[in-house]
Amino acid sequence: MTLLTQLGAVDPSALFVLSLFPYLAFLWWAWKSRRMPKLALWGFSFTLVFVFITIVAAIAAELLYGKQLADVDPLHGGAEVFLTISNLLVLLGFRSAGVNKS
Repeated sequence: MTLLTQLGAVDPSALFVLSLFPYLAFLWWAWKSRRMPKLALWGFSFTLVFVFITIVAAIAAELLYGKQLADVDPLHGGAEVFLTISNLLVLLGFRSAGVNKS
C-alpha cells in the first residue's frame, strides 16, 4: 500500500476538529491583545458561524439527499455565503483601520 493510498483512507474529520483549537487560540489572543480592528476581529469570529452552518448543511445534505455537501449546490452555496460575509467583515475592518491604504 502506497503512502498516497494510506492518506486517502484517513478520515479528515479528526483533523478538522483539531484545527479548531489553534483557531480558537488565535481568536483568544486577538481579542485579548486589542491590536486588531474590531470589525476585522468580528469577521474572524464570524468564521465560527460559517463552520457551524457548514456542519449543519453537510449533515442535511447527507440525510436529505444522501450526498456530500459539495454535491448539493443550494446547501453548499448557502453555507459559503457565511464565509463570504466573514471575509467581507475582515476586509472592511482592516480597510477602515487604514491598513493597506495607498
